[in-house]
Amino acid sequence: MQIQKSFSSNGACVYLVATPIGNLSEMTPRAIEILQEVDVIAAEDTRTTMKLLSHFDIHTKVISHHQHNERNSTEGIIQLLEEGKKVAIVSDAGYPLLSDPGEYLRNQILSLGYPIIPISGANAMMNALVASGIAVQPFMFYGFLPSKEKEKQVVLERLKDYPCTLIFYEAPHRMEKTLQQMYQVFGDRSLCLAKEITKVHEAFIRGTLSELVEEIDSYKGEFVIVIEGKKEIEIEVSIEEVLKQIHVLVETGMSCKKAIKEVNKERNFSVSELYNQYHKRYRS
Repeated sequence: MQIQKSFSSNGACVYLVATPIGNLSEMTPRAIEILQEVDVIAAEDTRTTMKLLSHFDIHTKVISHHQHNERNSTEGIIQLLEEGKKVAIVSDAGYPLLSDPGEYLRNQILSLGYPIIPISGANAMMNALVASGIAVQPFMFYGFLPSKEKEKQVVLERLKDYPCTLIFYEAPHRMEKTLQQMYQVFGDRSLCLAKEITKVHEAFIRGTLSELVEEIDSYKGEFVIVIEGKKEIEIEVSIEEVLKQIHVLVETGMSCKKAIKEVNKERNFSVSELYNQYHKRYRS
């Protein structure tokens, strides 16, 4: 067992310092104070961090700590701690460790008994969640999905039955494919896409997967995806009944794709499953 009393620590320690995610006005006074007082700042990208430090007139020594040198730089940071130094860890934006490097370093430092002290600040995930219009609690933050579609499919299949709000980060060039896969796996759920949070082009796009799959090409930028979880209480309608409703619409001349979308509005069936089952039953 280990008990840490952060404000009683006067010796060597590591601060995990959150930095602004776009708007420098959101840098906290305590974060500025810590970055001024520590002996060394370990940064994900020294160039990005130097711009931040210059803005706040901070002249602390900066070293590099990122995913490609994490093992070696961890050894160097531990050496600094052994010399009694205080070290601050920062990523390019937001909290270190959240979809950013630092977890290996944190675990090594804790195993040696040095204090790890978090310094609060901006976080894209939390901003997106509270403004999304989707249930705030409970929620699960996943971070970035795998870039390969097959691996992403496996992850989404695993998450589709979770009854909590799901939060993801996604790169702009993968948004369209990701939303399409979510629609196929999750069915038509409510979601919010938050872009450029705290920046001048900040926007929250709220709707359903079926709506936003069609519209996503119109929006550019870094996204946070906040999507509702599987509803715990659903109207019990069998897939056979749903397939019959789809067939009735198809018989009136509606396309199969549009009929599935229409019938599935109030349901939460997998679109791909409905499509496959319909064609197996009515087209084979």
